[in-house]
Amino acid sequence: MSTDAVAVLGFVALFALMLLRVPVGMAMGLVGVTGFGYLVGFTPALKLVGQTSMRTVTDYTFGVIPMFLLMGTFVSNSGMSRELFRAANGFVGHLRGGLGIATVAACGGFAAICGSSVATAATFSAVAYPEMRRFGYPQSFATGVIAAGGTLGAMLPPSTVLAVYGIITEQDIGKLFIAGIIPGLLAMTMYMATIALIGYFRPGFLPTGAQTTWRERFAGLKNIWAPVLLFVFVIGGLYGLPFLPRFTPTEAGGVGATGAFLIGVFTGRLDKEKILNSLLQATRTAAAVFTVLIGALIFGYFLTVTQTPQKVTELLTGLGLGRYGILALIMVMYLVLGCLMDAMAMIILTVPIIFPVIMHLGFDPIWFGVIIVMTVELGLIHPPVGMNVFVIKSVVKDVSFSTIFRGVIPFVATDLIRLVILILFPLLATWLPQRMMG
Repeated sequence: MSTDAVAVLGFVALFALMLLRVPVGMAMGLVGVTGFGYLVGFTPALKLVGQTSMRTVTDYTFGVIPMFLLMGTFVSNSGMSRELFRAANGFVGHLRGGLGIATVAACGGFAAICGSSVATAATFSAVAYPEMRRFGYPQSFATGVIAAGGTLGAMLPPSTVLAVYGIITEQDIGKLFIAGIIPGLLAMTMYMATIALIGYFRPGFLPTGAQTTWRERFAGLKNIWAPVLLFVFVIGGLYGLPFLPRFTPTEAGGVGATGAFLIGVFTGRLDKEKILNSLLQATRTAAAVFTVLIGALIFGYFLTVTQTPQKVTELLTGLGLGRYGILALIMVMYLVLGCLMDAMAMIILTVPIIFPVIMHLGFDPIWFGVIIVMTVELGLIHPPVGMNVFVIKSVVKDVSFSTIFRGVIPFVATDLIRLVILILFPLLATWLPQRMMG
C-alpha cells in the first residue's frame, strides 16, 4: 500500500475514532503508532511511544503549561473575579449596556491572570449573569456577553492555546504571549463598542445599572491591586521591562503560580480545601493536555513518514491562488472545523500540516499563531460545538442553548471583522514581540 493511501486511511481512522468519542490524544496516538509501525516497523514505533512520552513530560519548555494552569486555578479559586467585576461595574455600570461592558472588562482582566477561556466563561456565568438579570438584561444578551468575554482567555497572555501552538511549531512562547496583548485589547475594545452600539440603536433593549459615587469607585480599585500586580510582574518580566527581572515563559509561569498562591493565602481567600482543589484541578488539566500533546507528537511522526505536510504544501501552492488566496482558504477551513471540533484538538491536529504551508508562503509564524487563536475564539462561541456555550449552560441552568447562541451572533460578526483587521495589519500582532528585550 502506498504512503498516500496509508495517510488517507490514517485520517479516516482518526476521525472515526473521534466520532466514537475516543479521547483525541488517545486517538491520535493510536493511529500514529499503528501507521508508523506499518510503514517503518512496530519495534521502532513502540520505542517512539516511550521516548516521546518521556521527552514530553520531562522537557523544561513544556513546564510552561502546568505552571500557568496552576496559576489559573489559584486565581479562579481565590475569588479575584468578583473584585474585578465590581471595580469595572463601578465606572461603567450606570451606562446603557454598562453591565455588559463591565463584564467584558472584568473578563479581560481575569483572563490576563488565568489564561483559560473555559474558566473565564464559567466564573463570570456565576459572577456577572445574576447581576445582569437583576437589572433586567435579556437572557440572550447576558449569556452572549459572557461567552464572548470568555474567549479573551484564549488570546490574552498567559494563553494555554498559544503555548501549545508554540510547542508544536517550536516558536518562542514568550513572543507569542506578548503578541496576543494588542489583539486581545482590540477584542475587548470591539466587544465593548458592540455593546455600546446595541444600547444606542436599541435603547429599550438594554437597561442601565446602579449609579455609584467616586468614593465607591476608588474603593473598588483598591481591591484589584492583587491581579494587576500579578499581571504586571509576570508579563512585564516576560516582556523584559527594565525595572523587573527577566523571565523565561516557564519561569514566568512558576512566578505567577507562586504569586497567586501567596496573594490568596495572605488575603485569606485560599484555605486548605481551595488549595487542594486548585492543585487537583491543575493536575487533571495538565494531564489531559499532555496526553493530547504526546498523541499529537506521535501522530506528527506518522505524518512526517508519509510526507503529508510537504504534499499538502505542494497541493495548495499549486492552486495558483496567491499567498493571500491560500491564507483565505486555510481560514475558511479553520472556521468550518471550529464549528465541529474542540479548539485544542483543532490546533494540535491541523497545525503540523498547515504550518509548513504558512512558512513556504513567507508569513510571520508569530502573527499566524495569533490568527489561528482568533479562529479558535470563534469556534468557542459558534454553533454547534461552542465550548463556552456549553460551559455557560452547565452553570446557568434556566437558559437554552438556542438562547445563548442567539446572543453571541453580534460578537461573531465582531470577531470576523477583527480577523480581517489582523490580516490587513499584521503589525498589530508583531510590533510588541519585535521590541522585546533579550
